[in-house]
Amino acid sequence: MIEVPDRSIRICADRGGTFCDVHASYPDPENPNERKDIVVKLLSQDTANYNDAPTEGIRRILEVVSGEKIERGSILKTDKIDYIRLSTTVATNALLERKGHKHALLITKGFKDLLLIGNQSRPKIFDLNIRRPSPLYSEVVEVDERVTLVGYTSDPKAAENAIEWDDNGDIKRGYRGPGWDGEGLAEGPGDIVKGISGEAVRILKRPDLDQVKRDLQRLYNAGYRSLAIVLVHSYTFPDHETQIGKLARELGFTQVSESSQLLPMIKMVPRGVSSTADAYLTPILQEYLDGFFNGFDAKLKDGRVKSPRVEFMGSDGGLLDLNNFSGLKSILSGPAGGVVGYALTSWDEEKKYPIIGLDVGGTSTDVSRFDGRYEIVYETTTAGVTIQSPQLDINTVAAGGGSCLTFRNGLFLAGPESAGAQPGPACYRKGGPLAVTDANLLLGRLIPDFFPKIFGKSEKEPLDAEASRVAFEKVANEINESHEKKLELDEIVYGFIKVANETMCRPIRALTEARGHSTSKHILASFGGAGGQHACEIASLLGIKTILIHRYSSILSAFGLALADRAYELQEPSSTFFSDQTRPTLISRLDKLTSDVRSELARQGFEGERVNVERMLNMRFEGTDTALMVLPVEGDGDGKEDFEAAFKRVYKSEFGFLLETKSIIVDDIKVRGIGKTFDTLGESVYSEVARLTRRSVETAQAETRHSVYFDKLGRVSDTPVYLLDKLGVGDEIRGPAMIIDDTQTIVIVPGARAVLTSKHLYITLEEKEKDYE
Repeated sequence: MIEVPDRSIRICADRGGTFCDVHASYPDPENPNERKDIVVKLLSQDTANYNDAPTEGIRRILEVVSGEKIERGSILKTDKIDYIRLSTTVATNALLERKGHKHALLITKGFKDLLLIGNQSRPKIFDLNIRRPSPLYSEVVEVDERVTLVGYTSDPKAAENAIEWDDNGDIKRGYRGPGWDGEGLAEGPGDIVKGISGEAVRILKRPDLDQVKRDLQRLYNAGYRSLAIVLVHSYTFPDHETQIGKLARELGFTQVSESSQLLPMIKMVPRGVSSTADAYLTPILQEYLDGFFNGFDAKLKDGRVKSPRVEFMGSDGGLLDLNNFSGLKSILSGPAGGVVGYALTSWDEEKKYPIIGLDVGGTSTDVSRFDGRYEIVYETTTAGVTIQSPQLDINTVAAGGGSCLTFRNGLFLAGPESAGAQPGPACYRKGGPLAVTDANLLLGRLIPDFFPKIFGKSEKEPLDAEASRVAFEKVANEINESHEKKLELDEIVYGFIKVANETMCRPIRALTEARGHSTSKHILASFGGAGGQHACEIASLLGIKTILIHRYSSILSAFGLALADRAYELQEPSSTFFSDQTRPTLISRLDKLTSDVRSELARQGFEGERVNVERMLNMRFEGTDTALMVLPVEGDGDGKEDFEAAFKRVYKSEFGFLLETKSIIVDDIKVRGIGKTFDTLGESVYSEVARLTRRSVETAQAETRHSVYFDKLGRVSDTPVYLLDKLGVGDEIRGPAMIIDDTQTIVIVPGARAVLTSKHLYITLEEKEKDYE
């Protein structure tokens, strides 16, 4: 039994579509100043052996650290745990599979079909038979309430005609524009109040709360427990939503998603759809988290200072506590950890090489780009649902280790269907379909003796190469029957790999070339369970010369959680022209939000220099519909926080021109606070490579040799296989070769060199393959 100090084990778990990865660290008993790492990889779903993969992974971690046997299903003690950080695809999968929670939508009377009509986008523009994604809500209730804004946006004399307010928010002078009757304060009767955005709001009709209560009671009696409330102009006047939300909670509704609280932004359609997505997904996420917490003692959930912390990865790459985590913020929870992992371990502040992140998982491949700061998008479409919420800009394509391989209509196809964890690829011993993993296995790019033996009924059997061969021979016969030229089995199998590689390259080109960046000037950071088998060939297709593969690349989404920072942000609507006159007011509002953000992060334990603050304005040219969230950086204009210069730089980069004659409007103000987990992550990999003394590793030092198929070269029957743990820093390996550890297999193609650094494999593709032919 090992004695570990209380609150010293740090655990990070990423529950993906196929595998659940767990990374943990704890003080080394022999050297308390150093920490030892543990890695556990298990299937995300294996109902015959455990109910929840992260809980099972944590149980195994605690067994290893304590040296004691812990029975499956027992309540796990948390006194030794410092924190648990989780990322999960539960909400994402619920959205993709349309298995969310039944909920009702409450919307302003007259707008019943607004979200059904949507924004009229047509992803398949030439389809004559339009198949619109069905809405997420099950029932709509119209609320007889109405507010409107005084005046109109395109009034050329809007500033002159607008209502004037005194310092107390009372009306100093009424509206003077078109429609004014010459007597009242606005275009017609109704109470006039100042909205959060500064706009004048006219209350035409307040909701009848007794009628609303009867409608809510009817919904409750019909079994509804989740609601989305979306009222016109609630982004600036949330009072009516707040009243209805309070009433709903009093009646017993457990999930109430008020659009004004979730997303105080103009544009009712994306605000409404996002609210219904939150009402649809948060209960599912909550049920999952309740089940997770049930596997541990009560300390884990009480949130007290001396209790272990539980933190969750948000879609924007920041960690959230339980109170701030929701279905809407967890759409990209899983992939976000990997982006944080490669960004923080691959970036060099001096050299500033842009990086492409390639996360090849079991079900899909996620691609992203990092150029010094995370690329955030504020509107994304997932499974036909357009969501307005800050998310990392991650492009996902259905090609991963579990992607099904089929031959249809004379075409080799990889995906989009996936074998998942249940039953998994054919080689997983569960009768699954042919998948990319089977192809890599038959080509020799996976070696069963070195692959985790977690398959079959006993969970202790290796990959089944024979099952893969039988399935491929069946497909090969079908292919050869339709071709005049007979193809060898290896050629057919590699043909599927080439299709999968090209599929993975597509989103990379969309993130680089399609946005004016040269793909070849990037570094490729490859990770994910299947990344090492494809990285060299994908880099070659894209003209990239340098590849970074982290030591923990197969579990980098989990490792990224250990490096991630705590994030908290606040946002308010605005409706202001940006000018020298309005800038002091905007800065004052930013200062107020900054103070509130710092206070919240201080409550969470982050203060002083450990907090970085980003202050942003959501800006657009007058008369346009596209707003850009702008963060000034060094070099924007002459003064501090030159938002106008920053906006014009971003706008020109995005669209290629500027509307110089148009005024600039600020739609929203936003402050994001980041509580730093680490002050520094040490020396960058590039400076380490530059100073390393390289030692060429002879093939005689290989652990074993294996028959591996390479493009243009064919089978190399004596390809050397090295164990990563037995290599030293500075060791250099020339391809063709394979480097393996407990959780990953890395294929080094002919013409490539791999140098081992303290944290990475640094691979260069400078030599020509013909040298080895």
